[in-house]
Amino acid sequence: MARKDDLVELIRPVVEGLGYIFWGLDYLSQGHRSLLRIFIDSEDGVTIDDCEKVSRQISGILDVEDPIKNEYTLEVSSPGWDRPLYEPWQYRQYVGETISLRLSAPFEGRRKYKGVLTCVEDTDEIGLYVDGEEYVFPVEWIEKANIVPRTDGPATEVSGK
Repeated sequence: MARKDDLVELIRPVVEGLGYIFWGLDYLSQGHRSLLRIFIDSEDGVTIDDCEKVSRQISGILDVEDPIKNEYTLEVSSPGWDRPLYEPWQYRQYVGETISLRLSAPFEGRRKYKGVLTCVEDTDEIGLYVDGEEYVFPVEWIEKANIVPRTDGPATEVSGK
């Protein structure tokens, strides 16, 4: 089975070499079938043609390097409105927004949190305001995080901030 870090190391230079921002990837392995979902971005947005161009290049690299031994589906897309967050620099762009996250292990009896992202520390920890309480989580504890798209205006203000 391919390791996510190995896939990132293989794919990031291809995406960036084509002039796009490598936003991240999800690799889901289920039995004999896998899904490799790659997210790309650019300052001008991402079109279907952009995704197709990147997909062709990545397919070629994956065929040559063969890091995924079983059958897989390759998807290339923009991160979208509910974009996933993978790295500290991505979290920094969304301070003040509502995010949902799932931790790799429970903290205070739960793994899922949804709240306003209040800060990103130089130590790669994020601050999250949830139900009147401020939590601090190292990014490495976060298994999955996504922006919660706004439908009615700005995120809820953090009292006292």
